[in-house]
Amino acid sequence: MTTRRTSPKWIKSLEKDEIFVFGSNLDGFHGGGAAALAMKWGAVWGQGTGLQGQTYAIPTMFDSAAEIKPFADEFMSFAKAHPELTFLVTEIGCGIAGFTPDDIAPLFKPAIDENIENVYLPESFY
Repeated sequence: MTTRRTSPKWIKSLEKDEIFVFGSNLDGFHGGGAAALAMKWGAVWGQGTGLQGQTYAIPTMFDSAAEIKPFADEFMSFAKAHPELTFLVTEIGCGIAGFTPDDIAPLFKPAIDENIENVYLPESFY
């Protein structure tokens, strides 16, 4: 049985082993939404993907959710390779990018199906 791991609706602080997973754009212009908040935990201006300080950027500024999938898959592989970290996924793509949880949640289904223990998803992704 898979354990339901949910990330907080509002993430205001991080423990030393927690990573804030946010939606970005490929250019790494973290100017609004969760991306702007990520700057306080080490997101790097100009870096649109991957681990940055206590954050992990997944590009979401595309025309379709299918274009986000390779980045979501890369994230889940990274999370599996780093069991010492806890990844708190925000509702990536559901703000400025204009997607809905129904659009994005299927991209993270492997985290549930494979029971990736260190990935916590928004309630809306279940």
